Amino acid sequence: MILVTGGAGFIGSNFIHNWFSHSEEPIITIDKLTYAGNLGNLENLKGKSNFKFVKADISNKETIKKLLKDEKPRAVINFAAESHVDRSILSPRPFFETNVMGTLDFLDSCKEYWEEMLESERKEFVFLHISTDEVYGSLKKAEDSFVEENKLKPNSPYAASKASSDHIVRSYYKTYNFPSIISNCSNNFGPFQYPEKLIPLTILNLILGKKVPVYGDGKQIRDWLYVTDHCLALELILEKGKAGQVYNVGANNERENIDVIKTICNKLEKILPSKSNGGYAKQIEFIEDRLGHDQRYSIDSQKIQNELGWKSQTSFNLGLEQTINWYIKNSEWLKNITNTDYKEWILKQYS
Repeated sequence: MILVTGGAGFIGSNFIHNWFSHSEEPIITIDKLTYAGNLGNLENLKGKSNFKFVKADISNKETIKKLLKDEKPRAVINFAAESHVDRSILSPRPFFETNVMGTLDFLDSCKEYWEEMLESERKEFVFLHISTDEVYGSLKKAEDSFVEENKLKPNSPYAASKASSDHIVRSYYKTYNFPSIISNCSNNFGPFQYPEKLIPLTILNLILGKKVPVYGDGKQIRDWLYVTDHCLALELILEKGKAGQVYNVGANNERENIDVIKTICNKLEKILPSKSNGGYAKQIEFIEDRLGHDQRYSIDSQKIQNELGWKSQTSFNLGLEQTINWYIKNSEWLKNITNTDYKEWILKQYS
């Protein structure tokens, strides 16, 4: 039995789907179901005997302790987090409440559960905390990629909240010998991603004939990782990773944001030709840059490749084509997601 937090979110739901594509080991997932948590992401798992969903907050110690005691998971994977930089700039507090205090409360519950285990079970238990490359700060073009030994230098409220949670998780290993592992990934993309992030927002706006907002000059660089490859990396870390370690997960797909958007325009043109003169590229609109916008993220994944044998399998172009096709084919999912709250957020953010 595996306990997955944030399982109705983007990466969490993909992890669960990928898990069940090759394993029958049960999963129980909890999710607070905030705006980006969507039960529609788990729709096809309804009625599955080895899957269980519980609506819960990781900060609710009473609920979490009872769940751990009743379900007895051999491992915990913590995806639960507020994760959008733009929202953290407008309203930082929820990010620190969930990502910092929520992680602390959840760790306390899991530590207590672990301490009450039989010795043989304690040796097998793993707490895997999912984090981001943004905790390392920003790089210049000529600087080397982030490695696990880099100091944490977060710049946005979101990154600061995740760096804080990473420190807390590390402290529980160092202080209590609690068997925790941290993974820091680059920018994920793929199915089920809430359309506030660059790739799904671009796809959605292009299809709807709306402007595609581009911050500043669009030359910010990100390392793109297809979500299924990330999930496979997490499975390896779960089974083979060493307690107290940090593993960076990236695909060496560095691209400027404007190039990503133009690539989506070109690929969508072949799949669903634009009805306007000039094609989809005419919908690109440069806007004022985001406050404190990091210039470049780049992940060095040599450690997980050398020690655990992981390597990304999906090229950026193939992953992007699969992602575009998924959003086109899942129009009902998009319709349910882009409700009044979503429309109000987009209007507030980009008007």
